Amino acid sequence: MKLQLGIAASLIFLLSACDKVKVENKAVETKVVKYADKKNETAFVPFHVYLDKGTKENHYIPSGFMPDGQCVKMDEGWVGGCHAGQSCIKIIYDVQCSRDGANWSGIYWLNPANNWGKRKGGYNLTGATKLTFWARGEKGGEQIQEFTVGGISGDYPDTDMAVMGPVILSNEWKKYTIDLSGKDLTSIIGGFSWTTSTEVNSEIVVFYLDDIRFE
Repeated sequence: MKLQLGIAASLIFLLSACDKVKVENKAVETKVVKYADKKNETAFVPFHVYLDKGTKENHYIPSGFMPDGQCVKMDEGWVGGCHAGQSCIKIIYDVQCSRDGANWSGIYWLNPANNWGKRKGGYNLTGATKLTFWARGEKGGEQIQEFTVGGISGDYPDTDMAVMGPVILSNEWKKYTIDLSGKDLTSIIGGFSWTTSTEVNSEIVVFYLDDIRFE
């Protein structure tokens, strides 16, 4: 009888221990899930400079024509052979026109439009580690001297700047990345820009941009 009682007690003890382990494991599992959810909630959500023409996902306006916009034409709603979506951006830089005046040109995507740091604007992009975009040339061999994030000065300047270039374009779509690691992105008015000149292009420059975004 005593032996049977002893065996029963041992079984009860073992079952209790198993239940305790299950509860502890459940608690650990819950902590991991909650941590994962919290981590996902704080992840940087892709933030578009340009997605498609007219979409609310676009957050900057290509209004900063440099030096005066006389030698550049742009179509934000081009629909021929785009990388993705319904439209892309086609840009034509007239080299001959540029030779008659300033020998360079470019466009800044600004917020709000035409804001060269004279008023408050821009976005807090803290958490982004890069800006990515897709580009291709009409023929291939077109050279863009600089692609830039930030760099606007004035009374309300950008908090930082990152530059990539020169870039020689292919006639096939290619993804490019501007590294923003370690940059202060608390206020960025100049979301994106490009510049080039007659020094590196001997003939008219036609190129395309698509899916420009912070990640």
